[in-house]
Amino acid sequence: MLTVNRYKCCYCGACVGVCPTCALELVETWLEVSTECKECGLCAKICPVGALEVRA
Repeated sequence: MLTVNRYKCCYCGACVGVCPTCALELVETWLEVSTECKECGLCAKICPVGALEVRA
């Protein structure tokens, strides 16, 4: 399961550009994760503030 720490997220969009399934979208001032997410972890690795985490 992909979790987003909304307090850490700076809405830079780095994760959106790296997602292979286009499951992430910046909407206003939050990050939306769709059901297309395959929990590959690329977004978590690229996040400059560590706001994303893939949990089992």
